[in-house]
Amino acid sequence: MSKPQYQYEQPERFGESLTTARPWNRHALSGVEQLNGRVAMLGFAAAVLGEWATGEGIVGQLSGVLRWYLSLG
Repeated sequence: MSKPQYQYEQPERFGESLTTARPWNRHALSGVEQLNGRVAMLGFAAAVLGEWATGEGIVGQLSGVLRWYLSLG
């Protein structure tokens, strides 16, 4: 039987990562954070455009959608 090409990390005890300096995969985390930031920018731009188009803030827009949704039933 051949040795697998992958290796698992050693399991850690509960809460161990809070007290040790275990290295993180910083490259993967930076990619996730970059995607998160871009999605947040899109959401902010959508909120600004929605406010510009309707003349109402985010609470007014959400209450309008809620009123529309409840009137369908």
